[in-house]
Amino acid sequence: MKGRNSSFFEKFILGVFLILAFWSCTSEQDGNPSGELAALDLSDQSYGSKSTQILDVYLPAGRSIEDTPLLIYIHGGAWIEGSKDEFKQFRTALSAALPDYAFVSINYSLYDLGSGINKFPTQENDVIEAISYVQSKTAEWNISDTIILAGASAGGHLALLHAYKHESVGDIKAVVAFFPPTDLAALYDFSFLTVTGLGGLLGGDPVERAEAYADSSPITFIDSQSVPTLFFHGSEDTVVPISQSLLLESVLIEAGVVHKFTTVPNQGHGFTLETYPSLFQQAAVFINDLY
Repeated sequence: MKGRNSSFFEKFILGVFLILAFWSCTSEQDGNPSGELAALDLSDQSYGSKSTQILDVYLPAGRSIEDTPLLIYIHGGAWIEGSKDEFKQFRTALSAALPDYAFVSINYSLYDLGSGINKFPTQENDVIEAISYVQSKTAEWNISDTIILAGASAGGHLALLHAYKHESVGDIKAVVAFFPPTDLAALYDFSFLTVTGLGGLLGGDPVERAEAYADSSPITFIDSQSVPTLFFHGSEDTVVPISQSLLLESVLIEAGVVHKFTTVPNQGHGFTLETYPSLFQQAAVFINDLY
């Protein structure tokens, strides 16, 4: 009798547990009938062993591996300053232009003018590590491994350099650059800042270090298979002259690469915040027309 009662009690408890579990699952489904994933921000994710190798991730609601491409943004700052936080000022406008996209903004090791630490190609290698890390996480984040690479100034240079030189790292579908350095040898003697900065970063001038300048210049690696390229440059830029984008345009034309170059009138190095939304819309049209 005791054994029979014990068996009945165990079955009763199991039945109650199953009912509660079913009710809980039903309740959760009713609260989120679409089953969509919620938006999620992940800050200061480490992609390497150095403290500088961190990135931020912005995942949209309703994302999926099939329908959520990714834009990776690389900040500017002459390779000596700046951070991934630069992206935050553009986030709203970029999300409006590319509403289905996830975004990643990366830090990279900055060159120290005083000590000479982090010369090229440290920054180039950091970008490789960051993109490799992102590739390893896309399934976990429930996003596509299709990547649009973008950056401004020094970040535009690094985006272009990776897209053309390291095309096997990451499924890069297009690259978008704002006022980018593209030919470092041609840029070298533009100003005291470029002589000092590039001379330090590359360990000398373009005559002494010709191979290093070529290896760090995006235009060196353009060929007929290079990814579609969109770039913008201000007509009044006194930091990186518009001639750098004109050089890029001429090489892309010669190689037969799909591209679009827009001169932004009356803008210098770093556009006004009011200027960017329309440029991001142009970028969205360019990207969407590709696929």
